[in-house]
Amino acid sequence: MKTSCLIFSFLFIFSIFGNAQGYNEQINIKRYAEANSKLPAPAKNEKRVVFIGNSITQAWAEQRPDFFTANNYLGRGIGGQTSPQLLSRFRQDVINLKPAAVLINIGTNDVAENSGSYDEDFTVGNIISMAELAKVNKIKVILSSVTPAGEYPWRKEIQDVPKKIQSLNARIKAYAAANKFAYIDYYGSLHDENHALTKSYGTDGVHLSAQGYEIMEKLAKEVISKTIK
Repeated sequence: MKTSCLIFSFLFIFSIFGNAQGYNEQINIKRYAEANSKLPAPAKNEKRVVFIGNSITQAWAEQRPDFFTANNYLGRGIGGQTSPQLLSRFRQDVINLKPAAVLINIGTNDVAENSGSYDEDFTVGNIISMAELAKVNKIKVILSSVTPAGEYPWRKEIQDVPKKIQSLNARIKAYAAANKFAYIDYYGSLHDENHALTKSYGTDGVHLSAQGYEIMEKLAKEVISKTIK
């Protein structure tokens, strides 16, 4: 009997440990570890800004690096990520870098159910948690809308995508206003008459083209400049 209990306990602990390791790999916890370790502490009066998000943010920094380096912005996006995954790495990829501000853009992969069924309250709660973590660490918070999409090429069975994105954006905007956080409305400048991503602004209906990023850059820089002045 004791042997059976010990075996069960071992298997239980092993399963938890295994799942934990799998989750660390899933959120790609080491993705920016080297870059973060090489980043010096901010100089006096330096106004560093971290952009954290999913593939929208990752591709932005990779495809248009001059925009980031010229403005002292740091890209910390990881493709495919959802809000709980972003929250899990928020300390190492934002707080520990001691930025003046953080720009949080997340939610489209939640709607796409990349890491489980979509729950708007859960997604908003994760965004609120990140904003609260930033605020308590004296990092200015900039929230942004989820960019438009008519459907997800990898999850075409997901229904009412535009409506879900509109509803999520309304919640993010209202939370930002209630807490006097800056807010960037990418959605309003990027959607077409069907509330999908305007074709010329995207590559596959979800991800942005160079033209789409140009629009986002103008919107982002204006809000960031006012926030950290």
